[in-house]
Order: sequence, then structure tokens, then C-alpha cells
Amino acid sequence: MTEPTMLSKEVVILEESQTPGAAKGPRGGPRGLSPWASYALRRAGGVLLSVALLVVVTFFMVPLIPGDPAVAVAGADATTEQIEAIRESLGLNQPLHLQFIQYVGNLLTGNLGESFAYSTSVSSIIATKLPFTAELAVLGIIVTLLVSIPAGMAVGILTRGGRRKALDVSFGMLTGFFQAVPQYVIATMLVVVFAIILKVLPAAGAATLSSLILPVVGLSIAPICSIARVVRRETSTVLEQDYLRTARGWRLPALRLYARHALPNLMTTTLTLAGLILAGMLGGAIIIENVFNWPGLGKEIVTAIINKDYPVIQGIILVLGFLAIILNLLVDVILGLIDPRTLGGGKSHG
Repeated sequence: MTEPTMLSKEVVILEESQTPGAAKGPRGGPRGLSPWASYALRRAGGVLLSVALLVVVTFFMVPLIPGDPAVAVAGADATTEQIEAIRESLGLNQPLHLQFIQYVGNLLTGNLGESFAYSTSVSSIIATKLPFTAELAVLGIIVTLLVSIPAGMAVGILTRGGRRKALDVSFGMLTGFFQAVPQYVIATMLVVVFAIILKVLPAAGAATLSSLILPVVGLSIAPICSIARVVRRETSTVLEQDYLRTARGWRLPALRLYARHALPNLMTTTLTLAGLILAGMLGGAIIIENVFNWPGLGKEIVTAIINKDYPVIQGIILVLGFLAIILNLLVDVILGLIDPRTLGGGKSHG
């Protein structure tokens, strides 16, 4: 057998050193659990702090909504005595700090309270509406990732080194435009074009699977553009690294070159920003649900705001905020799997 050339040895060394998770050293191997354990403790503390802040902000923000819940429950023709009786039965006449203590105590037992308007538990209301919102949000996130990352990489590869300037400019203008347009405007445009003019998709409701298409597209367009722009920029940067230039010179197959070596190295920055964007999609789902009359938490929270139904508003905000925290945690875990250096276990060994 012939001895491998110096260039082939260099490519192997560069591939092993640049591919995330390939580096070996005193911090890997048997002691690989230590960075993950330390990371788990740090993230657990961060999650607890985030949840605590979410509870505080949610509780004290909702009473700032104009209007009196007791008046909304009693009706416009209620007397002062009736309103005061309802306020007392709802616990609204107590000092705010006592209401907060009671609220936190209920949360610790898993009790989100009782709706002022419906006299039913907030948990049952959320349990009824959450599956619709989760279905919309999960599909939107999947579509966003499946479209934005390949599209951004493709444009970054095709425009590498200043090539295809027209494509680069067109991509930047198109994604910048849809990124800047508010989601309710995009959703309204989709309804006008596909439901009213072309009449190929339903404009509202959740009766059929086809009813999901327009809401998912309306929810995904802006995040797709935002993430695709980041991926395109990161792809252009990664492709100019020395190890990829060497790999291209060694004539590695395109799939191996871009999928194995380029993709993992651009995912760290991409997923960090994508986590924030994807978490924001939960809030965007509320807007989309109201445009398409989707029977999820978005429509329910608007009704609750109109009725001054504090427990329902607080419960929905709390659930959506908690889901956003969990989503960001999942993104961080995926980052740790892709590139263990993000765990903060120590300095990477070059």
C-alpha cells in the first residue's frame, strides 16, 4: 500500500479538528459527563429564574389592563352593591400583594385559577385550546427550519466569492421585504389571494387539514426569511475558512463537503438566533389565529382581554411563556450536541 500524501494527512487532521464533537482531549472521553452535568445545573437555574420572572411579570402586568373585571362580569345594568359583591367574591378587593401570594400558592399546586367569565377552571380552558395552538406552532417551526436552512445554504453556496450577484441582491431584497411586513398583513394577503380570488383554500376555521395550510404559511414566512438571511451570511463565512478551502481542493463530494463540514459549523450561530425567532413564533401564532379564526389560545386570549378575565389572560401568557422557555432550552441542548464547546466545559483544544 502506498503511503498517504502530506496533503491527505492535512485534510484528515483539519476534518477532525474542525468537525464539532470530533476533538479529543483530556476533557472528553470518560470525563465527558462533567460538562453536561455542569451545563444542566446552570440551565436549570436559568429556567427557574426565567419562570419566576415570568410569573411576577404576568401577574402584575394583567391588572394594568383598563377596566374593572367586576363590572364586566356584573354587566352594564348592575348596581354598585352588586359590583362590590362580585369584586369581593372574586378576591379583587384584597391588597395586590396578598392576591399575588395566593396566586403563587395556587400555581405551586398546579391551580391556574378560575375564569371570571365562565366560572370554569383556567386549566380546562387551556387544555381545550392548547392543542390547536400547538399544532399550528409545531408545524410552523418544522416548516421554518426545513425551508430556511437549505434555502440560506443554497444561496450562500451559489453566491460564494461574489458569484451570481443578481441572485444575492434578489434574495436579500425579497427576504428583507417579507421579514419587515407584519404577520397580519401577510396573513390577510394570503386570504385574499388563495381563499377569495383563487378559491383553492379555506379562509378560516379548522374543519379540514387544508385549513392548516394558510395559517402555517402565514406564521412561517417572516421567520423563514429571518433565519435564511442568517444562514446565508454564516454559510458565506464558513466557506471561506481554510479547512473548507483545503477540503474543496481535495475534491470531496459536495454532500460530504457541505452537509458534514459546512453545516455543523454554521449551526451554532444560526440556532442561537433561530431559538429566539422560533420562540417568538408562539406569540405570532396568537395574531395568526385571530386572522384565520383558528380556535386556539390566540382567539381565547383576545376574548379574555375584552371580558377583563384576568385568570384566563394570566394562564395563557404563563403557558406560552413557559413553552418559549422550554423551546429555547431545547435549542441550547441541540447546540450542545452539535458543538460540545458551547457547554462551557472548558477551552477547546485546537
